[in-house]
Amino acid sequence: MRAPTILPYCADPKVPKFKAPPLSCDAHTHIFGPGDKYPYAADASYIPHDAGLDKFDWLHARIGIERAVIVNASCHGLDNSVVTDAIAASNGRYKGVGNVDDSFTEKQIDELDKGGIHGCRFTFLKRLGRTPDMSAFHRVVDKIKAFKWHVVIYLDPETVADFAPMLEKLPVDYIIDHMGTVKADKGVDGANFQALLALAVRDQKCWVKTCGFERASVAGAPFHDALPFGRKLVETIPDRVLWGTDWPHPNVPVMPDDGELVDLIPLFAPDPVQQKKLLVDNPARLYRFK
Repeated sequence: MRAPTILPYCADPKVPKFKAPPLSCDAHTHIFGPGDKYPYAADASYIPHDAGLDKFDWLHARIGIERAVIVNASCHGLDNSVVTDAIAASNGRYKGVGNVDDSFTEKQIDELDKGGIHGCRFTFLKRLGRTPDMSAFHRVVDKIKAFKWHVVIYLDPETVADFAPMLEKLPVDYIIDHMGTVKADKGVDGANFQALLALAVRDQKCWVKTCGFERASVAGAPFHDALPFGRKLVETIPDRVLWGTDWPHPNVPVMPDDGELVDLIPLFAPDPVQQKKLLVDNPARLYRFK
């Protein structure tokens, strides 16, 4: 077993004051290992602390979230069994986003789809050495469109405008991770966030995750300096926003308390109608929850 190279998650999060609506969904979260059962990839750019299904279930019960979308992290490579096994054990409460490349056949994608995975993620982060070959990226998109999957896009900061022309041409829905990796000191009028808003307004295929407030913040906990970005997204595209904790928070500079992240929700989505769309209706529609 290799030693972890990133921070451990908060093991004792607070019980949030905000009570999420029934069937609320954490639409961006991960399961890591345990490594002896689900080994980390040989070329993983980081090694996490184990954060298995038992801890995952416990965390969501504590913070009052009934559903979740498990995004397979790059440290598990192309092995999606950590996600499909968790979905199979969830009694319909969990769905997933997988890691695939252009070697996957349509039969393999169909098996993942039947296993509750309805999208795949591409990480365009130079710091992690994860910059996909674009021809391979488009070959994957051509394969998944028959299954009505979407792609999740994780971009380097200040690059939304660079990717927008390509994203608008995609034949599938796509989700921009972490509010476009904004930084709070740039403000909502900053070029990157304005490019994200413009893209989301122009293109009905564009969804955005309101998560990563701890990544966007420059002031630190409780991350209130990042709230204006979430508020603007909820106001601008109320039917295409999602929320997630990002538990167990790989590669963050400061480890957040997930209960405190839940308590941010009414601060950027104060209206109960907004909250239900963000937490219940939108993820149910995109991820085919019953």
